[in-house]
Amino acid sequence: MSSQQALEFQDELPVNAQADLIYCDAPVALPAHRLVAAAVDTSMVLIGLGIFLLIFFLGGDLVINRQTAPFLVAVGAVIALFYRSLWYFGNGDTPGMRFAGLQLVDFDGRRPDREQRGMRQVAGLLSLLAAGLGLVWALVDEENLTWHDHISKTFPTPW
Repeated sequence: MSSQQALEFQDELPVNAQADLIYCDAPVALPAHRLVAAAVDTSMVLIGLGIFLLIFFLGGDLVINRQTAPFLVAVGAVIALFYRSLWYFGNGDTPGMRFAGLQLVDFDGRRPDREQRGMRQVAGLLSLLAAGLGLVWALVDEENLTWHDHISKTFPTPW
């Protein structure tokens, strides 16, 4: 019996588990607030797409059919990418977040740096392209965090 090893339990979390903990007292924005911010940002992208279409319709050169539909979808994606990149390079919150009264903070409660914002943009695309599962994750997560919140270690909070 003396040759049998005993189990030792640790009181602290492993190092990689500690990195995913939120250390600040800021509350995570409710999914409804995030939805309002996303709706405002989406409307801004749609306004940009509408201006693009208006310019081409006034010129009389654009006809929507099966051949031009993929082009219009690609233009919409480029406008959305440009819109998101604008706020990434500006290192600021989007108009939708401002309208909803949200600001982006990291898990320590500080404003995120450009690297964290960039990681959030890429991870947000991953959340969206996974059939929206990364976004819906906020409804079942203990702290209402999405995949891109966890990956970038940032989250929106009311101010």
